[in-house]
Amino acid sequence: MCPATPPTADFAGARAGYGSAVTPAPAPAPAAHRPAGRSAALTWLLLAAAIVVEMAATLSLKGAIAQPMLYVVVVAGYAGAFGLLAVVLRRGMGLAVAYGIWGAMGVVGTAMLSSWIFGEQLNAMMAAGIALVVAGVLAIEVGAQRARRATAVPAAGEQVR
Repeated sequence: MCPATPPTADFAGARAGYGSAVTPAPAPAPAAHRPAGRSAALTWLLLAAAIVVEMAATLSLKGAIAQPMLYVVVVAGYAGAFGLLAVVLRRGMGLAVAYGIWGAMGVVGTAMLSSWIFGEQLNAMMAAGIALVVAGVLAIEVGAQRARRATAVPAAGEQVR
């Protein structure tokens, strides 16, 4: 055991060092990875599907005021959106990136579609807000890419930029 690593308690919850079994601290979790190739494309498609399903549920929520049967679409849509988002996270996309894109694109798409479907106003101030939301998500994605590069372990003979 490393002296800098404090001992951990056994499964019974007894204090380490007082007659209980001492186990080493678990290794740190590996850095989040991004799937490569076709797997990455599928992950992005699943995220796009989560966004579309969430927007359908949100738009149906407005429509359910006049047609209560649309509440079925609302519940199924939100359940499906969260389920798809969970799959995206399981496939290795970072939470900040996945949730940021999911939430922001849902806001942008819902604002634009509600203007078209329900005739809700979309003015210059709202458009500026939408642009700021998109810029924020792009900043999170760029930051996440830099963080991945900084923590990447180079292959033998490969240099990290």
